[in-house]
Amino acid sequence: MKRYLSRLLALVLVVGISLMGCSGADVSGFTGNYPEDTIKVVSSLRTAIALPDDSPEKPEAQAKARQAINDFASRYRRDPAIAKLPSFSTMRTALNSLAAHYASYPNRPVPQKLKERLEQEFKQVELAIKRGN
Repeated sequence: MKRYLSRLLALVLVVGISLMGCSGADVSGFTGNYPEDTIKVVSSLRTAIALPDDSPEKPEAQAKARQAINDFASRYRRDPAIAKLPSFSTMRTALNSLAAHYASYPNRPVPQKLKERLEQEFKQVELAIKRGN
C-alpha cells in the first residue's frame, strides 16, 4: 500500500510541476506580448533612474531594474522574429548601457549624460513599438 501511495504522490507532483511550467505568464511577470512587456520595462527603468540618489527606495528600485533587464533579455533574445526588430535592438542598447553602469558602479548615481541617452533611446523604442517595429 505504501508503495502505491508514494508512486501516486510522485505522479501528482510531476503533473503539478509540469502544469505550472505551462502557465501563460512566466515567473518574471512577462506575458509574452512583446510590445506590452517592452513598455512595462521602459516604465520601470524610468522610475528607477528618476529616483533621487538619497531616496531610501533607490537600492530596491535598482535591484528590480537589474532583474527586469535580465528577465527581458532572456525572454526575447532567442526569438528571431523579435530580435530583428529595430525596437528590440535599440532596447538592448539601452539595457546594456544601464546594466553595465549598475555592474561597474553599483554605488554611484547614473550620470546625467547616460540618463539623457537612455531617455532618448526609450523614446525611440516607444515610437518604434507604436509603429509596429
